[in-house]
Amino acid sequence: MMTALSNSGTISSLAQRPEPMLKIRPPRGWAALDLASVWHFRDLTFALASRDIKLRYKQTALGVAWVILQPLLAAGIFSFVFGKVAKLSSDGQNYFLFSYTGMLAWNLFNNTIAKASMSLVGNSQLISKIFFPRLVLPVSTLLSSLIDFGVAMCMMVVLLCLYHVHPSLTLLLLPAWVILVLALSLGVGLWSAAMTVSYRDVQYILTVFLQMLLYASPVAYSVSAVPVKLRLVYNLNPLSAILQGFRWCLLGTDAPTWQSVVYSVSVSLTLCLLGAVVFKRMERKFADVI
Repeated sequence: MMTALSNSGTISSLAQRPEPMLKIRPPRGWAALDLASVWHFRDLTFALASRDIKLRYKQTALGVAWVILQPLLAAGIFSFVFGKVAKLSSDGQNYFLFSYTGMLAWNLFNNTIAKASMSLVGNSQLISKIFFPRLVLPVSTLLSSLIDFGVAMCMMVVLLCLYHVHPSLTLLLLPAWVILVLALSLGVGLWSAAMTVSYRDVQYILTVFLQMLLYASPVAYSVSAVPVKLRLVYNLNPLSAILQGFRWCLLGTDAPTWQSVVYSVSVSLTLCLLGAVVFKRMERKFADVI
């Protein structure tokens, strides 16, 4: 009898206890970016980059040679239009070599944005069926862009030998400028990738924007060709100092001012961070909208 009473008392006390409640809240601050999970899925990142490279050159007659031909043809056209017709300055360097160096940095910037902006739409089946950090998709485009840059850089070495240009110790700073180009392009690519999921018009707007930015940046001409009274407004473009520093490392042309370098570094890193934040905020809607 006592046992029955004790059991009933235990049951009643358990019934009176509040049920455990687990609250699930989205992470905030730096934890929301969850960069550790991107590193955890690094094998997937390398696999996606490898697939992108194989698909891009599959069933092409020239294959990876397109990576070299594109900047070579563009440099030839720019040399004729800006060097022969407009007779703009190339800071004492051969205009073809001058233009190719600008195209080398520009293609790294342009290709990264183009690939990153379409990385979500192009992998819609993966997003809707498999769980993985969506940030892996645009990050994987960096690897394929770097491989293209490396191939084009081999041609740059050949051109330097042909035109008897001997880079100085400033060449050691080239990786820093490459990182700045990737940071700036990834920031724009993350934002455009997230927006393209809901608004496909972003892709068309981005194409026009990049075409305008090509001529608003010192790709085919020197910063010294810009009128002095427009120099301040022109340098608001963060690519201005980056491209100038790129040529300074490889060709020994005029170095950018430290003020413009600080500005470009600040803008590039800020855009990269803001792009990642916007991407993560919109990430939860990707599977439903895409």
